[in-house]
Amino acid sequence: MAAESARRNSSPPSTSQSWSSPITNLHDDHLSTILLLLPVGSILSFSMTCKRYKSLACSDSLWEALCEREWGSQSLAALKLSSLRDGFSWMMMFQRVYKMDSVCCHKISDPDDDVVESSSFPIPRASHSLNFVNDHLVLFGGGCQGGRHLDDTWTSYVDKSNQKILKWKKVESGTPSGRFGHTCIVIGEYLLLFGGINDRGERLNDTWIGQVFCHEGLSWKLLNVGPTQRPRPPPRGAHSACCIAETKMVVHGGIGLNGVRLGDAWILELSEDFTSGTWHMVESRQSPPPRSGHTLTCIRENQVVLFGGRGLGYDVLDDVWILDIQELCEEKWIQIFYDFRDVPEYASLPRVGHSATLVLGGRILIYGGEDSYRHRKDDFWVLDVKTIPSSGLQPQGVSLNGSSVWRKLDRISYGPKSRSFHRACADLSGRFVYVFGGMVDGLLQPAASSGLRFDGELFMVELVLGFSDLDNQQRPGKGI
Repeated sequence: MAAESARRNSSPPSTSQSWSSPITNLHDDHLSTILLLLPVGSILSFSMTCKRYKSLACSDSLWEALCEREWGSQSLAALKLSSLRDGFSWMMMFQRVYKMDSVCCHKISDPDDDVVESSSFPIPRASHSLNFVNDHLVLFGGGCQGGRHLDDTWTSYVDKSNQKILKWKKVESGTPSGRFGHTCIVIGEYLLLFGGINDRGERLNDTWIGQVFCHEGLSWKLLNVGPTQRPRPPPRGAHSACCIAETKMVVHGGIGLNGVRLGDAWILELSEDFTSGTWHMVESRQSPPPRSGHTLTCIRENQVVLFGGRGLGYDVLDDVWILDIQELCEEKWIQIFYDFRDVPEYASLPRVGHSATLVLGGRILIYGGEDSYRHRKDDFWVLDVKTIPSSGLQPQGVSLNGSSVWRKLDRISYGPKSRSFHRACADLSGRFVYVFGGMVDGLLQPAASSGLRFDGELFMVELVLGFSDLDNQQRPGKGI
């Protein structure tokens, strides 16, 4: 009897007996919450397990939430208002953005055109600032022909229904003093301007805050950063800056007094009412070598990417560093090392005077600049920042496969002139990037310094989305 009972208990369960995992008892809402914590590849694998999970993992509501997680709420809101998504599910949109491999440039206006009045268009310039804030492009300052600085401010309203038609308006707003090589960043609905160089070669370290109002109004005010004995960055120009955590500005490097290239980094934290701010210097065991003409791009609330520039030996650089800002004021620089052996044309990556803009899909779009021989560039590259760890970065640096991170984009349609020390900014969707000005080659002697000229062209770079695997049309490329 006992033996028979033991045999029954040890026998395998009948195939007709139902079996269920605890996960099958979870409600769909709970499963969706879990899926939103997973990488996209894991979600797609989960969708292949059964019909119920496929329906859940491919639902439009889940992919809308994933797009918001990956691209940010501003980009998602802008895409909802555009016609770009017509006929596409959010899953298809995600795949199309992922497979983006080219850009299309649209010429918007050129002061050389006969139809454009010179008084209604900013004059050609370089090392100015260009920002997108409150549905407006805002242009300030820069250097122009004859080695002069500019102190003018221009705005242009960008209509969401037609981003290709713009009209500049000069703003009289009690602007900051004239300068070039300054930085100007967007924080919320405000502009934050720092430093620069004037006609006399003097380096500046003043900070201005500007606000754009409806009907293209703009007001500038000198920001109160405390008494002179408080810490603040030394004067500089040709430095880089970006916004972090929506309340702070980080500034790095540039050319200081006596033409010395700097390697220090400073963070300005604004007060709640944006009327004052406090500077402190970043302390890190290691930091990027001194440089100028490089870029800083915020990729997450607590991480900033530094790329390129001109170093102490006048060499043009292609190194990448992350400024990782944690709680309790713990700030550290970590270098990202790339294996470029499988990256075509990687030798053209080193550059100075380029632009680096965070665009739709979590990529940094790098355009133009010049190499060590002052040859200006007209190429477009993207750096996929999602491959950079968001935490756990070690002081010794991180090594990544360059072919999975860097990609040179094809350019279709209109081709702008090669340029350096231009400025670029993206709209709220992150799909359209506006570029203005810079230094371009002259017509007579492109190789000579006398052949250089300032440019006054405004054009728009449109990210060309790839075809989704769910489209009837097929296009080569990797799956998600």
